[in-house]
Order: sequence, then C-alpha cells, then structure tokens
Amino acid sequence: QVQLVESGGGLVQPGGSLRLSCAASGRIFSFYTMGWYRQAPGKQRELVAAMTNGGSTNYADSVKGRFTISRDVAKNTVYLQMNSLAPEDTAVYYCNAAHVGLGSNYWGQGTQVTVSS
Repeated sequence: QVQLVESGGGLVQPGGSLRLSCAASGRIFSFYTMGWYRQAPGKQRELVAAMTNGGSTNYADSVKGRFTISRDVAKNTVYLQMNSLAPEDTAVYYCNAAHVGLGSNYWGQGTQVTVSS
C-alpha cells in the first residue's frame, strides 16, 4: 500500500507561483510513474504532468513551459512547480502513483489551488 500526501496548495494571484509537494510513504520512484492531475468544478480529472520511473517527463499542452515536475529521491517526494498561474489553473490537484508493471494505482487526498485576484 502506497500513501501519498500532498501539500502546498493555496490562493495565489494571476501570474504568481506555487510549488506542490507529494510525499510518498516509501522508496517507490524506481517502480512507479508519478503524476499530477487536477480536477476543476464540473470537469473531468486531467493529467497535468508525469514523470516515469526512468525520469522522463510529459506535460499537458496547457501547462507546458509553465509547470515543472521533479522529484527528490532521498525525500521520497515529487514536486510540481507552477509558474505564471492563471485562473483556469484553479482546481484540486492530486498526486498519483502508478506501478509500471502491476497496474496498481494510488491517489493522494488532493490540495486546492485557487488563482484569483
């Protein structure tokens, strides 16, 4: 069982920055693809950014050039640096861990990001 705990959400003005953190319960990065998803009110959950166990990354077109996913293996933590935030980035952001072979999937509890003036 993998436990994921997100932090770092909050209220920020348009153009501002936030860094989200997702602390995992153990050394899982070698076996899991880590992802950040978001869900806005009335919309489906969507992938924002992901990092494979090998370190490859991919991003939603809407966040390319503004968001960066990274990880600290020693701290068992994955981050999402979000710059140039816009109101349309407002959502609950979720951390996800997907096992590369077994198909098991784990979610964090989510953290609210609100971009508003």
